Amino acid sequence: MIALRLELDDDRRWFLPGDAVSGRAAWNLETAPEAIELRLFWHTTGKGTEDVVMIDFVRAEAAGVAGEREFSFRLPLGPYSFSGSLITLAWALELVALPGGETERMDLVVAPT
Repeated sequence: MIALRLELDDDRRWFLPGDAVSGRAAWNLETAPEAIELRLFWHTTGKGTEDVVMIDFVRAEAAGVAGEREFSFRLPLGPYSFSGSLITLAWALELVALPGGETERMDLVVAPT
C-alpha cells in the first residue's frame, strides 16, 4: 500500500502571516524513494497565467520505504490567501516521493484575520 500523510500540529489549517507551520510528514511506500520532499508554496488559479512560487522545502535523501519526520516552516508576511471572481491565490504543503511522483497535498489559508 502506498501512503503519504501530512499532519499539522493542532490540526490547524488557518495561519497568520509570519506564523510557524509545523507537524509531521510520514510515508509508507512499496519501494524506497531516492528522496522525500516537503514543499511549502503558493499558487494562483483562474484567468490568465497560473503562477507557482515555492517558499521553502526540506528534502530527506535515501528516506527508506517507510518513515516519519517532523517539520517546521516560517510563513512569510505575504501574499495573503484570497479567492476572487477572476483569480484565487492559495497556499499549500506538498509531500512528494521522488522520482515516482506520488504526492500528498494539504491546502492552507494565510491571512491577517
